[in-house]
Amino acid sequence: MKITVVGTGYVGLVTGACLAEVGNDVLCLDLDKAKIDKLHQGILPIYEPGLDEVVARNVAAGRLHFTTDIDRSVAHGTVQFIAVGTPPDEDGSADLQYVVAAARNIGQRMTDYKVVVDKSTVPVGTAEKVKAAIADEVAKRGLSLDFSVVSNPEFLKEGAAVEDFMRPDRIVIGAEDDQAIHTMRALYHPFQRNHDRTLVMDIRSAELTKYAANAMLATRISFMNELANLAEVLGADIELVRRGIGSDPRIGYSFLYSGCGYGGSCFPKDVKALQKTGEENGVPLRVLAAVEEANEAQKQRLIDKVVARFGDDLSGRRFAVWGLAFKPGTDDMREAPSLTLIDGLLARGATVCGFDPVANHEAHRVIGDRIDYAENPMDALGGADALLIVTEWKQFRAPDFDAIKLALKTPLIIDGRNLYEPAAVRAQGLEYDAIGRK
Repeated sequence: MKITVVGTGYVGLVTGACLAEVGNDVLCLDLDKAKIDKLHQGILPIYEPGLDEVVARNVAAGRLHFTTDIDRSVAHGTVQFIAVGTPPDEDGSADLQYVVAAARNIGQRMTDYKVVVDKSTVPVGTAEKVKAAIADEVAKRGLSLDFSVVSNPEFLKEGAAVEDFMRPDRIVIGAEDDQAIHTMRALYHPFQRNHDRTLVMDIRSAELTKYAANAMLATRISFMNELANLAEVLGADIELVRRGIGSDPRIGYSFLYSGCGYGGSCFPKDVKALQKTGEENGVPLRVLAAVEEANEAQKQRLIDKVVARFGDDLSGRRFAVWGLAFKPGTDDMREAPSLTLIDGLLARGATVCGFDPVANHEAHRVIGDRIDYAENPMDALGGADALLIVTEWKQFRAPDFDAIKLALKTPLIIDGRNLYEPAAVRAQGLEYDAIGRK
């Protein structure tokens, strides 16, 4: 198939590259000329494991192309994916200006049948707005052209997005006509040769499915974080509790890890947007309000632990922070818990040295020179009063505890991701404070 993908962020670039990987002719559009110029040079705008190889391979094979030319992009694809950003508005609702603009660009230029696919995470009712925008632009031209609008939400995890796309656990298609459904089934057939994972439903249900999935996962995280806080007070161990409840097949183990809060481009934004949708329709989502409140409080937990140990005035104190990205496998700093921690430390007079395996550059763009940056984990520790762990990168899982103890001014690890067994760390002569661990 000839496919156009509008937007070259996490969703758009992964979608375009993976569709090209199975033989499609894909053109990716972005209005950011600097980004497209870098893509032509083989430089990706995001960090995603394995994506660079897929992009390079398909560019070399002539199946993946990049452009800033809207005319070319609309003319190219029978299937037009809209994968632009939907940042939160001031009231928490999703800002749809880029989605609608992409739809209008298609309507202004299309000359034959198109399947327009909403791939961006959008609130219920967006497909109707996209359809109206395209129809309005076509009517302005005095034409009568057939087109279909489809909701095809993404379920990609940053850090595993390529694998998630190539081996999906489900493919949700919201569509109203047989031609669009047939086209989408054919498009995704190469990704599910083993068995059909396609769920076809009405458009509004497909749009709500994406928000519901992220809201459920965020709820599990906040629930476990609150239990972890209670476990600390009660003298229980949240890791043992996790195993106890996770062994129940009705609950399972996924997303039951307690820590210092969730971040990223999806959960915070989508929880707010779903709450806003409920508010606009007279259905307050009280559980989600609590989920968000609990997460914001959880991001303060490491600061609370530092203050409990050293006092509220941290002047003259220095802290090492391992992990700056909101999760491992990405350089994404959006809503990262490290930002809350760093702001709290600096506000109390401390200095900070941070290290992240891939996010140092992006962190510097976001945080600037307010902190120091180390080139490796051990370099961050020199003269620090404590090591604070914020992101659970694999390379942090088995460190040299003797070296850590020698490098730190105070032999203290405050672990926001529960990476270690408390008894094992303390046996090395280190103080160890985690989230909900006995």
